[in-house]
Amino acid sequence: MSGPYRYGMKENKVRILKLFLLMAVFVSVPVFAQAPPPTRAPGELDQLVARIALYPDPLVAQILAGATYPDQIPDAAKWADQHHYLTGKALADAIQGDQLPWDPSVQALLPVPSVLEMMAGDMNWTTDLGNAFLAQQADVMDAVQRERHKARDYGYLRSNAQIVVGAGPYVTIMPVDPGYVVVPYYDPAVVFFAPRPGFFVGGGIRFGFGISLGLFFRPWGWGPGFGRFDWGAHAVFINNARWGRTWANRGAYVHPYEGVHRYAPAAHFQEQHRLEGRSEGERNAARQGRAMHEEHGRR
Repeated sequence: MSGPYRYGMKENKVRILKLFLLMAVFVSVPVFAQAPPPTRAPGELDQLVARIALYPDPLVAQILAGATYPDQIPDAAKWADQHHYLTGKALADAIQGDQLPWDPSVQALLPVPSVLEMMAGDMNWTTDLGNAFLAQQADVMDAVQRERHKARDYGYLRSNAQIVVGAGPYVTIMPVDPGYVVVPYYDPAVVFFAPRPGFFVGGGIRFGFGISLGLFFRPWGWGPGFGRFDWGAHAVFINNARWGRTWANRGAYVHPYEGVHRYAPAAHFQEQHRLEGRSEGERNAARQGRAMHEEHGRR
């Protein structure tokens, strides 16, 4: 074999090796290295948060955090629906006992199947909301405040037996009973606009549907002061710790949830309970803001 031929073979091998290494670099670049999403204008953010802006502060905080893990929402929604009949300690024990692999911020929404159903039913919206919260947390919070001011100024949003609406420059919505989370029903196309003549604004938001949590879900950030906003400082606190997950650190950030064990996907679903989805009547109660009566025992 001649010298030039051997040299050419060696040169080709070097080129192939360089190409292989280059491809390996591209393959190894994690999804977290992607460029941030396009910056959304205030009007876009107003529309994005409209469907949750009038939820109580603790619930809004949990939804925003959970939305930053959109890939986990569909499976969590299915689990929540199939275990909806469990409440209180039984539900908290089931969440831990089934060794669920989802982030605790997603697990925190399991007591509220209707919220997870809404999120899973519109994954484009959920993904956009989570990405906006990661990349523009302060702007998202400002958007929530703009929408709340509209609803309060037009007379739709008022304190009642379930919630207390703050009268300060920042519109807070807090549950009267910290252990009971109300999930209001309203039409964003109505409550953020001036009422038409003769329209009864008191019926624009329904507060009949809610979930009792008690103290069993404190490890997931539920309870007085454990999930809240500092609106002026653009800070969100979940499980009494400031939420620090951003677009830049989303691949490494781990929020503190003392008492919640994090299981790997391989340990997924050590099912110990019967699976029974909600009836259509139960689903409609949440969708229409009415009190729900458990029906699983009557079917």
